[in-house]
Amino acid sequence: MMRTRPLKVALLGCGVVGSEVARIMTTHADDLAARIGAPVELAGVAVRRPDKVREGIPAELITTDATALVKRGDIDVIVEVIGGVEPARTLITTAFEHGASVVSANKALLAQDGASLYAAAEQHGQDLYYEAAVAGAIPLVRPLRESLAGDKINRVMGIVNGTTNFILDKMDTSGAGYSEALDEATALGYAEADPTADVEGFDAAAKAAILAGIAFHTRVRLDDVYREGMTEVTAADFASAKQMGCTIKLLAICERAADGGSVTARVHPAMIPLSHPLASVREAYNAVFVEADAAGQLMFYGPGAGGAPTASAVLGDLVAVCRNKLNEAKGPGESAYTQLPVSSMGEVVTRYHISLDVADKPGVLAQVATVFAEHGVSIDTVRQQGKDGEASLVVVTHRAPDAALSGTVEALRKLDTVRGVASIMRVEGE
Repeated sequence: MMRTRPLKVALLGCGVVGSEVARIMTTHADDLAARIGAPVELAGVAVRRPDKVREGIPAELITTDATALVKRGDIDVIVEVIGGVEPARTLITTAFEHGASVVSANKALLAQDGASLYAAAEQHGQDLYYEAAVAGAIPLVRPLRESLAGDKINRVMGIVNGTTNFILDKMDTSGAGYSEALDEATALGYAEADPTADVEGFDAAAKAAILAGIAFHTRVRLDDVYREGMTEVTAADFASAKQMGCTIKLLAICERAADGGSVTARVHPAMIPLSHPLASVREAYNAVFVEADAAGQLMFYGPGAGGAPTASAVLGDLVAVCRNKLNEAKGPGESAYTQLPVSSMGEVVTRYHISLDVADKPGVLAQVATVFAEHGVSIDTVRQQGKDGEASLVVVTHRAPDAALSGTVEALRKLDTVRGVASIMRVEGE
């Protein structure tokens, strides 16, 4: 039997995502009520610009006083889609204090201070759900923290930023340079006017912190994530990748150490074999590859951004939280019982693809090979081409600690016969 008194929902932010949340709540009101067991009512919308026309939202619901809205006391669920750390953090904790559960899409806040949000939710007996914070419409957070809760996850690797994937895909398929591909992404609305958060990996790093924390039941903050952007990737790198049967993606990689005693989280461009499922992810799509003991290999794929896809994830959380409210229950809170240390990037075992500009004369390869041997790095393959006293030398290594590989590169730079290091890229997915 359906309860007649509606559950009241307040919306913090009414931009691209927030407006879609409000639209779906209105147009699908009957279906949502049937799925939840009670009607849901949009009881207030906090915005910065109250004079902006917002189709379908009654003017009397609009307010610029977000603090007063979350303090009302009659709100059951707060949906936070304003982003950033403050005032979102204060508004969310205030909502908990006044008896509201929270659905958030705020990856930056969760990656930086998720532990304190979990603690506040627990203290006040409320829910904190955030499916929309990672990979848009793709169901990922809930499968990791609920469906796979009985399994041991060893690795989470994925493309979690649509802008960067669009750019790299265009460079791969059309031969465009980075700047040209970025211009196309901007013209199509995939890239912001200032794309720094995307192309320098900050967005993906926040998502990696969230995923690692859930997957490994330990606290991983944004500062724990190693990050490299993709602005230095060139057409020549793609040419080298193709010769290896690979392509290049900006990957978020979260791993449990082989001995199980630590975890790592990192974001950087990498070559991956064309045979790997992530290699075929095109345009602005996202995909995440999960490896677990019992479940084996799982792939989650779909649109990772945009108003409607992200709103879909928000509404899914809203339904779950409202059901919990009706049943006087709570969803899963923070699971950080393992308290595993987060290792530095230098301890990560990986492979390198290194392209060197060298003098075209006898003995160069022997010198380079000696440097690798002195640093304990084994060479997998070498390719050399020379002309008119200059040559290029492409070395692909076996797996070794990243610190040893970095040390090798620094030593190579000091050789008189090495004119320069044209490119360095890690190789993943093998």
